[in-house]
Amino acid sequence: MTEQLRLMAVHAHPDDESSKGAATMAKYVSEGVDVLVATCTGGERGSILNPKLQGDPYIEEHIHEVRKKEMDEAREILGVKQEWLGFVDSGLPEGDPLPPLPEGCFALENVEVAAGRLVKLIREFKPQVITTYDENGGYPHPDHIMTHKITMVAFEAAGDPEKYPEAGEPWQPQKLYYNQGFNKPRTIALHEALLERGMESPYGEWLERWKQFERRERTLTTYIPCADFFEIRDKALIAHATQIDPDGGWFRVPMDVQREVWPTEEYELAKSLVDTSLPEDDLFAGIRNN
Repeated sequence: MTEQLRLMAVHAHPDDESSKGAATMAKYVSEGVDVLVATCTGGERGSILNPKLQGDPYIEEHIHEVRKKEMDEAREILGVKQEWLGFVDSGLPEGDPLPPLPEGCFALENVEVAAGRLVKLIREFKPQVITTYDENGGYPHPDHIMTHKITMVAFEAAGDPEKYPEAGEPWQPQKLYYNQGFNKPRTIALHEALLERGMESPYGEWLERWKQFERRERTLTTYIPCADFFEIRDKALIAHATQIDPDGGWFRVPMDVQREVWPTEEYELAKSLVDTSLPEDDLFAGIRNN
């Protein structure tokens, strides 16, 4: 294929790009694919999850700037480009009943209006493939669900000259995927592999929680072999120091076990304008040879 391959990953907050599909992106960067992360919000309402940094007055007062700097570092590690869409983090409401979302936040934006920013970026970058979250947001954070909504609108509208005429020349992406890296088959496989080796598994509670929620199993259509890039993924995730404890559960499965037992990242093909056969091992299947 003579045309440059381009992949856009649409995420809600800085750090989402490093916890969802990061090894895939690093793999494609290594192959010469142009990869752009579109980050919807600044993550300014995110809690400081790393216990080593909790209570730091500078971080608490300058969380927006701190998370921007963390994103810069993660971007460099992954080798991707990155753009901010400029929406305000909604936070994760907690309590019963849930409190109202803060005024002016991303999740309260008008979907059609908010999608215009993403349409503009799609038309500028011209990706053949876009990845984002499913209708549940991967997990039900209001910003993740809103990210799904605007991406669906933008995928359909970007190629339509009558939609968002102020956003540039039309460009139609060919495929849209949902990140499904946190899937049940992977979790079970790693859990059982650790127990078989006499090691402690961090996934026992996950699997118990799975039983409590009536969630349909997602259809995994696409398995990207990217085990050689798991270490880059972890380095990028650790760069988001306010969000990730380097001694936490994310990193408890030894790298050799991960590579042996589950050497892929998974996706669900949601929309395709090209012919492809499932399962796939390439997000650009059906595009490379067209």
